[in-house]
Amino acid sequence: MDKTTRTDPRILRTRQLLRDAFIELLEEMEIEKISVNRLAERATINRVTFYLHYKDIPDMLDKMADDMIDDIHRVLDQSTVKSDSPELINSTLLVNLLEHIAEHSKFYKVILASHRTTIFTDRLLRLLTKLISDGIEIRGKSSFVTKNNIQKDIAVWYSSAALIGTIVSWLRVDMPYTPMFLAKQFLMLRKLEDNTE
Repeated sequence: MDKTTRTDPRILRTRQLLRDAFIELLEEMEIEKISVNRLAERATINRVTFYLHYKDIPDMLDKMADDMIDDIHRVLDQSTVKSDSPELINSTLLVNLLEHIAEHSKFYKVILASHRTTIFTDRLLRLLTKLISDGIEIRGKSSFVTKNNIQKDIAVWYSSAALIGTIVSWLRVDMPYTPMFLAKQFLMLRKLEDNTE
């Protein structure tokens, strides 16, 4: 689908109803027990309407994961910082990502903090991996990774796993810290690692 084409508001509304119904059902039962019938009934639509939008539940999950990544990209694209400081760029991106997750905490808590739907965690991990890899590239020779002859892929795996683990844990304990505070703490830990030799 061409991203510049406006989607009919009725289609968006139906997809939102299905997404909300899916999240509600996932809070109540294992994913394997969610049927198209249950989902359609909870969303107050009929089965035929479901099949106008998705082939089946795995197809719906795949499209929901795509939408999640598109939403995150929109948030990150809007937070473009005019700065030569990688630290300021990283801080702004991380705060905006965490604010987005906090704003949609019910969705993220169910799909990330419960071990029921790996597709969402996998897609988010892929996105974080790219962001961290790009950050290392931007720093170039001044990067801690380059200075200490650390394999880039290992550094990326480590950092992205630490970040997603932090986000999931934060969601599981009902976000006791603000996105700004959590981002600052995470980046201070990263800086501490960078300064430790």
